[in-house]
Amino acid sequence: MAIEVFNRYENKYLMDSKAFYALYNRLLEYMVLDEYNKDDKFYSISNIYYDTEQDSLIRNSLAKPKYREKLRIRAYGIPERNAKVYLELKKKVFGLVNKRRTALKLNEAYEFVRTGTAPEPKEYMNRQVIQEIDYFLQRYELQPKVYLAYDRIAMFCKNNRDLRITFDTNIRSRRHDVRLESGDYGEQLMERGQWLMEVKAEKTIPVWLSHLLSELRMFRTSFSKYGNEYKKMLTNDKLAKESILL
Repeated sequence: MAIEVFNRYENKYLMDSKAFYALYNRLLEYMVLDEYNKDDKFYSISNIYYDTEQDSLIRNSLAKPKYREKLRIRAYGIPERNAKVYLELKKKVFGLVNKRRTALKLNEAYEFVRTGTAPEPKEYMNRQVIQEIDYFLQRYELQPKVYLAYDRIAMFCKNNRDLRITFDTNIRSRRHDVRLESGDYGEQLMERGQWLMEVKAEKTIPVWLSHLLSELRMFRTSFSKYGNEYKKMLTNDKLAKESILL
């Protein structure tokens, strides 16, 4: 069964392809690839992020308060209408990420968020998480805002499965046709050849990893996929308005 409740710290690093391969090859000494990355192949993740009409969730998140939260539907690949996806509630409190998710059919997830009415309980659902999302939906009137997809390589530590490292590239987004089943096309969020690494651990990272990151001069950064897409959208809107005035 997939893990449905996560509590962990997540540190992010941006790098180019040269730095990625230098780090990736060294990590293979300590880590193993996720089962979905057999033969060094990527797997794709697609998401729909929900927000209010005034974008209050992402605007609050970008202000970097001690507490922030977001809701998304996540799928692996391009799902069919009756495929299983995950409805996820993600919170960050004083740097600790808490993610709670439940499996749903895609149509069930759409209807739950659209109507605020929880689906009839099914065996594959996490009822506790359903109740928490139900409470969240009572507090906000949400709508699908942005589609985000990316290609991922994930790794687990050989000696500690609580340590997970992911590399995301080809991050793409769109604000039209915001449906998971419509395909994973979109505008590039970063330059080609750029990678976002996330180090995810329940506690502190091991000494060997700290030394490796220091040796390769990898430095933590703040990077939110949804946050950066939102800032890019605001910039594009501003440029479009300025061009009209010229």
